[in-house]
Amino acid sequence: MAPRIFLARHGQTEWSLSGRHTGRTDVPLLDEGRRGAKLLGERLHRAPWEGLPGVEVRTSPLVRAEETCELAGFGDRAQHWDALMEFDYGAYEGLTPAEIKSGRPEWLIWRDGVPEGETLAEVAARADEVVDWARSAGRDVLVFAHGHILRALGARWLGLDISFAARIRLEPTSLSVLGWAYGEPAIERWNDTGHLG
Repeated sequence: MAPRIFLARHGQTEWSLSGRHTGRTDVPLLDEGRRGAKLLGERLHRAPWEGLPGVEVRTSPLVRAEETCELAGFGDRAQHWDALMEFDYGAYEGLTPAEIKSGRPEWLIWRDGVPEGETLAEVAARADEVVDWARSAGRDVLVFAHGHILRALGARWLGLDISFAARIRLEPTSLSVLGWAYGEPAIERWNDTGHLG
C-alpha cells in the first residue's frame, strides 16, 4: 500500500481560541486542548487504525504540538522535527486577522505573506521536505503540528501551489489523512473533529 500521512493539529490554546497568529511563540494547551488531544489519541487507538502500529511519528518541537502528541499516546514514538514548526509570522506574530486587516484591508496570508517572517516559498519548501519524507518512508507516517504548516502540507501533497491552503481550513485537534486515489495524491479525510463531539 502506498504510504499515507496522518496530520494531527495541536489542541486548543488561548491564542488559537482568540484567533491570534501563533507562530514560534510557545503557547501551552488549554484544558480543552488537553482533553481534545486525549480524545484524538483514543480515536487513533481504536478501529480502523488500532494505534497505527509501525507508523513513524514526528512532531513539531513547540510545546502545543509536543503535548498533543504525548497526550494522544504517541510521545514515546515521536521525533522532533523543525520542518513541522508553524509559519514564522514575523511582525504579525500574536495579531488577529482583524488587527492586520485594519492596516491592510485586502491582506491574505496565502497570497501576501508576512513582513519580517518566513516567505511563502520558504514555507512551501518546508512542506515539500515533509511530503518527500512521507512518500519515501515505505509506511504510514503521523505528524503533530500546526494549522498553517499542515494546510501547506495538504496543498503540496496534492502538487498544488501553496495558495490552495487558503481553501482548506483546519480546526484545533483535527485529524486529516493524505493518501492516494487511482495512483494520484488525494485527500482521504480533512479537518475531521468527530472525536471531539
